[in-house]
Amino acid sequence: MGLGRQLKSFRDRRLRIPVAADALVLDVGGGDQPHWRADVVVDRYPGASRAGQRIAGGGARVDRPLFVADAAHLPFATGAFDYVVCSHTLEHVPDPAAAVAELCRVASAGYIEVPEAGASKVLDFPTHLWWCSLDDGTLVFRAKHSHDFDGDIARFVADPEVRRAVASLLARNFDRTVVCLQWDRTVDVRVEGEPDESLMTVSDDVLPAPPALAVLSRFSTAQIGHRLWSRRRRRRPLHFGDILTNAEFGPLDAAVTVGVHEARSGAVDPSPG
Repeated sequence: MGLGRQLKSFRDRRLRIPVAADALVLDVGGGDQPHWRADVVVDRYPGASRAGQRIAGGGARVDRPLFVADAAHLPFATGAFDYVVCSHTLEHVPDPAAAVAELCRVASAGYIEVPEAGASKVLDFPTHLWWCSLDDGTLVFRAKHSHDFDGDIARFVADPEVRRAVASLLARNFDRTVVCLQWDRTVDVRVEGEPDESLMTVSDDVLPAPPALAVLSRFSTAQIGHRLWSRRRRRRPLHFGDILTNAEFGPLDAAVTVGVHEARSGAVDPSPG
């Protein structure tokens, strides 16, 4: 993958976003790399409990309002956002169909990115629950029942030198290792099987270290995104009542401030209306 293709892939995936300047944008699962254009971020585990799955090795980046919520049970009002980004999140979610339905409920359009099954079956992140693919426009999730697709392949890439070489090859061809889906109004989803949810419990100390090229790429993405976000300012304050229909996170007439927002009851059902 030449430099020109890498730059085009980065621009198309991480910088371009088809929204107006005053559009309200949500990022579901932004973690330590929220989309630069997102006004609001959702993360179920904003603390350091998922440090091994984040490039910075710590908690989520909190430089804008971050709501603690489950992707399959978003607390926002129907149609609260103009656009929603969900990148490298659905492969971690036990019920991706419910999560996708929630994306379509709270926004009229959006962008989904998940790891492509073919590349993942060669070298996958162990805590992923699904093999993901795009079948004639339908987003397909096939359940994983073990950390590895094939024991022989896993043993082959277990050698550190081989693993580094394979990981670097995949990183250099990153746009071929992901499924990218721009959607409008609806998303066709097919879920096959039920995953072994114990896959999510792998301890951070046994998670594989990403290759240096991937670290550099993801770090650069985070820094560029942060700088773009820092230069952007909303023309008017965002209030809880703009995106919620109940006061579980705060008074509806109060401004939504930068920081972590948790429901007072600890859990919130999807807001009606």
